[in-house]
This record gives sequence, C-alpha cells and structure tokens, in this order.
Amino acid sequence: MCAARTFGPVSAAVAGDDMERQRTRSNSITIRRSCSVYANEVATMPEPIVAVIAEDAIAVEEERRVRREITRVLRRHGSADAARVRLTRGSRSDGTTLTQVNTCVAGTPVRCQIDGPDGLAVRSAAERLDGQLDRLRTQAAPRWAPDASRPPLITVGEERPIVRRKVCVPRLCDPATAVAAMDALDYDAHLFTDLDTGEEAIVYWAGPLGVRMARQRRLCPPREFEQLPLTINPHPTRILTESAAVHRLCDYGLPFLFYTDAEDGRGRLLYRRYDGDLGLVIATSVPPVTDVA
Repeated sequence: MCAARTFGPVSAAVAGDDMERQRTRSNSITIRRSCSVYANEVATMPEPIVAVIAEDAIAVEEERRVRREITRVLRRHGSADAARVRLTRGSRSDGTTLTQVNTCVAGTPVRCQIDGPDGLAVRSAAERLDGQLDRLRTQAAPRWAPDASRPPLITVGEERPIVRRKVCVPRLCDPATAVAAMDALDYDAHLFTDLDTGEEAIVYWAGPLGVRMARQRRLCPPREFEQLPLTINPHPTRILTESAAVHRLCDYGLPFLFYTDAEDGRGRLLYRRYDGDLGLVIATSVPPVTDVA
C-alpha cells in the first residue's frame, strides 16, 4: 500500500523556503537586467562637451579637475548638453579662483559661480551645479533661502568703475518664476518685469523669510503673497543718476543696488563683481543686437 504524501509543518516550511528562493532569484534577475539596461544607456550616452577657459595663472591640473567634475555631474543627470567653464584668478594674490559654469538643460539656462581656494572652488561649483540640475530634473521647488556658503560681496571703499553693461528686456513674470530663474542662474538678485504692475522689479536673497522683492514704485504685495516665503521691501526705489548709484553702492558697501534711472525712468540693477569692479543691468523695451561691453 502506498501511503498518501502529506506535508507536515517541517515540509511546508521547506516548500515555503523554496518558493521564497525562487522569488528572490527572479527579483535578482530582474534587478540585474534593469541595471544592465541602465548601464547600456549610460555607456551609449553621448559624452558632454565641457569647454574650459582658464587664465595662464591656472594650473593645467586644475583645468583637468574641473572638466572631470563637471562632466561627472552632467552624466549623472543624463545630460549630454555642452557646458562652458571659466576659471579666473586675475590679480588675486590670495590663491583663490573664481569658477563659473554655464550650460543649458532641456532649454533652461543654468549657471553657477563661486569663489574659493584652488580645488575647493571646483568641488563647490560641481556641488552647486548638481543641486541646480537635481531641482530642475525633479521639478522640485526652487531654493528659497540664502546660501550661507557664499556670503554677499560687501565692501566699503573707493568708487569702482562699471566694466560690464548688459542691456536686456526683463522677462514679464510673477515673483515665483523670477525666484526660479534666480536659483537656476545662481544670481544674488534678479531683474524682471512684475506681472501684477508692469513695473521693473527685483527679487533677492534676504531675511527674514529668505527672499525679498522690490518694485520701482508700488509697495503692495503680489497676488500670491500668502503662498510664498517672501517679504516686500517697504521703500520705493530711489531715483538716481548712474554716478550717484555708483557712489551710493561703494560708499555703503552694498553688494547690489536696484534703482530707477533719473533720465529714462527704467529700472537698473548695479552690482559688485568678484574682481571688485561693477556691472550694470539696464532694462529696455527693445531687444539689443549685442550686449554693451
């Protein structure tokens, strides 16, 4: 007589272990296949073209390091877009390098800029770019807080010359869009045309909530004020001549100055550069053919 085959507690446990091993093996195969597909995609991804423009005082090894770091960041985010990196030391004697990275990801201009000792500036620029691309790729909210690792350029001293003038048509948008652009372009302040009032305005990193907005004339909050970590500058923009604006910025050690031009009534953003000289963003209604150098 043949006894019927039954599963007691031990046999059932063994059978369950076999089934679990099968599931684990199947999952492992799936994971390996997924990793293989991803590896193939990475292997076939075009290499980003990273052009490095460096002054003679910059070591060749520093150029190689920045090209390697920025290429790694672009590949990590699946970007094959070209990037331009500028390394500047100029007349500096403190051993610091200004690193600026410009690229364009999915049609969005991206820029980061940071100053620091050799090697550290490159790593910091790569980290900043990585964070910017991560926010763009995941469509996360832009940064709404000042960056403690990059303090504002505050220097009280003699008047400095304006060495760069940029004429532009400010984008017509709301403050949230302006903040997103300020974050993507790594600006300390960003000039735009306010959607609510049609006035030139700026957003900039400042307390107590993280971002502050200033318009030329009107002091009323924007429509989406309650939903934004934003404060409004309670003072109208000063009406100044260019020379008076330069005097005020240098005399008070300001990192930038937003003012209304006394001659044409348009908004202008005067800012301090890392080399100590000044730059000026000039609002216009007609797109310029080229920037005024």
